[in-house]
Amino acid sequence: MKVRKAIVGILMGVTMGLTAVVAPIPGDIGVAHAAWSQSKADKVINTGRKYMGRPYKFGASKNTTAVFDCSSFTQRVFREAIGKKLPRDSRSQSKVGTRISKSNLKKGDLIFFKASTTTSSQRITHVAIYAGNNKLLHTYGKPGVTYSTFRGTSWEKRFVTARRMM
Repeated sequence: MKVRKAIVGILMGVTMGLTAVVAPIPGDIGVAHAAWSQSKADKVINTGRKYMGRPYKFGASKNTTAVFDCSSFTQRVFREAIGKKLPRDSRSQSKVGTRISKSNLKKGDLIFFKASTTTSSQRITHVAIYAGNNKLLHTYGKPGVTYSTFRGTSWEKRFVTARRMM
């Protein structure tokens, strides 16, 4: 009888030990998710960075990497980096993911802009990837795919909304 109790005790101890190893501690779930999201964000930025200097062309096909418009760029980068499929145009992209405030931007978030600082219209005409450290990774006009400063610039004044895709 003592041997049986000892075996049961050992088996229960081993089972509980294995459960502790396999099951995450409740407080660590957020940490694991944050690390996973950060890793995905880094993949997005690194993928976008490899296209630096590629020319801008309005209406560029989603099937080319020779030229981009803003939304074909974000569409390509997210699909290539993390397998996330985005709609083709910036207005449609602004309706997917989770809405976030400008004060809660994280690397990898998409930021959507209106045409100018003088218009009251909130019609979205541009999308960029927040690259962290007050930088946008996007494409427009003469520079093509480039980094731009966000806060304190006309980009910030044109801000409409932001979305988290991860």
